[in-house]
Amino acid sequence: MRKALSSSLVSLLLLSVPALALPVPALAGDAPSQPFPQHVRYAAGTLRPSHRTQAQQDDDVRAAYARWKASYLAQAGTEGDGHPRYRVKLEVAAGAATVSEGQGYGMMIVAYMAGHDGDARTVFDGLWEFFNDHRSTIDSRLMDWNVPADEASQGGDDSAFDGDCDIAFALLLAERQWGNGGRVDYGAQAAGVIAGILASTIGPQSRLPMLGDWVDPGGAVHNQYTPRSSDFIPDHFRAFRRATGDPAWDAVVAASQQVIASLHEGYSPATGLLPDFIVPASAVDATPKPAPAGFLEGANDGKYYYNAGRDPWRLATDALVHGDPASRTAALAMASWARSSTGAVVADLAAGYELNGTPLAGSDYFSTFFVAPFGVAAMLDPGGQTWLNAVYDAVRGEEQGYFEDTVTLLCLLVMTGNYWDPILIFADGFESGDTTRWSGQG
Repeated sequence: MRKALSSSLVSLLLLSVPALALPVPALAGDAPSQPFPQHVRYAAGTLRPSHRTQAQQDDDVRAAYARWKASYLAQAGTEGDGHPRYRVKLEVAAGAATVSEGQGYGMMIVAYMAGHDGDARTVFDGLWEFFNDHRSTIDSRLMDWNVPADEASQGGDDSAFDGDCDIAFALLLAERQWGNGGRVDYGAQAAGVIAGILASTIGPQSRLPMLGDWVDPGGAVHNQYTPRSSDFIPDHFRAFRRATGDPAWDAVVAASQQVIASLHEGYSPATGLLPDFIVPASAVDATPKPAPAGFLEGANDGKYYYNAGRDPWRLATDALVHGDPASRTAALAMASWARSSTGAVVADLAAGYELNGTPLAGSDYFSTFFVAPFGVAAMLDPGGQTWLNAVYDAVRGEEQGYFEDTVTLLCLLVMTGNYWDPILIFADGFESGDTTRWSGQG
């Protein structure tokens, strides 16, 4: 096993990181402060699936979690002190690799399922151990984005933005759930990851998420003006702002939303769809445009494909939890187009689109990865109740693979009212836009 960073070095790095702003009381044992289910009240005027009872919806999440845990969560040996390590696999097969994206997803999921899963804290700490053992070789506060099953270094052991962003958010969830009095100081760890994200993966002038810590902000091809649209995760950015008190995160939210609005106006006025990757108009003009084919991953880099498919979920979540009007506008545009373009027939949603809504060649198949995020966005559509119910039914029991099943489970947590912000949690539910009350603090 390769130890990318010793625990003593981690501690030294974190000494210079300010403590998080939110005091969280230590809890006895493994009892979480926000046990599943939570039944959060989202922003006023939004929808929830109406055809299944809350108890049935909670059971749907429990069932999806059981399938996900059995298929993609693996124990990865133990630390020297005997504590287990866990990782999230890219496939069911034991020899499948782990990516930081999956590790972040898994840490969030396990934190949300605490209370239902009596082993949640043990598993969460094991997922953290694996992250801690595989730090980026560029910024050691972040995670190596791709770890093979044998954990051998492959070279290029650098970071990917979304994995670190979800890991930091998950650590805030853990701090809320279990406090900081155990063997892992979740708050200090979250502060370290957040500081690394801001220093190494946020454009110094653009204030946009960069693809990872390997990106040169002034690079010729990949730079601070070439984000991935699915890295616009405003509800996480708001949590980082409130947790650290750093107004830089306000600028990240604003810059991300400006790019989204510009792309909507210039390239997808009828659909609201965003491209996987974004580039500037020229070396002297930062106006965003869809990336060309082959920019990073393949021919569909400038299309709505297997990165951007997460956008309706990420943006709608911000609108639901925080009541943000810009996120609502962006997500609602996609939701309304999806419902109208298919005649409200869920099976007609394609697995990828041109930004004008034309299905991509070879996209004529049903993928929960592309469908479930539209269910979250449909919660913002006043006329979309029947559509929301249909999307929910189409995805709640499906098993299609790591990416599809993991994103679907996260979307189910939102659709069933079981997604919450680790900072803005009230004992009696969430009231959109109210930042004056904290759970247990009045």
